[in-house]
Amino acid sequence: MNKYQYKVQGVDYDVEIEEVEGNVAKVNVNGIRFDVELKQPINPTSTLKKVHIEAPKPVARPAVVPAAAPAADKPMAAGTGSPVKAPLPGTITELKVNVGDAVKVGDVVMVLEAMKMQNNIESEYEGTVTSITVKQGESVMEGAVLMTIG
Repeated sequence: MNKYQYKVQGVDYDVEIEEVEGNVAKVNVNGIRFDVELKQPINPTSTLKKVHIEAPKPVARPAVVPAAAPAADKPMAAGTGSPVKAPLPGTITELKVNVGDAVKVGDVVMVLEAMKMQNNIESEYEGTVTSITVKQGESVMEGAVLMTIG
């Protein structure tokens, strides 16, 4: 059993690797248990190596963003717009919108299960869904970008 402490985008995580069987690792992140599927099985005779992961660098944004509405005949490029982020770690249980759907502030865009509770993820923005970066059944960490709305 290995214990690690990580900081990702200013959020502290206590990660405990309980066991690894084949290509499935049983891990505990801040008290929440996950089964993590590895791309390749870890050689049981080798030891786990500590890997230093740097948080993404913040993107410089202009101080004043002009409030120009996109032209109705020109759709926004995929992935452009404001990100909708996971408020806590969990599993995506339902996607309620698709790319290209129009959403309003307060619309439920997906459902996230965390600690056996279903949490509605609501849009904080009005616009069109330009990308969805998660799939149903996928586990996400707090702060992960789930979709963008432009």
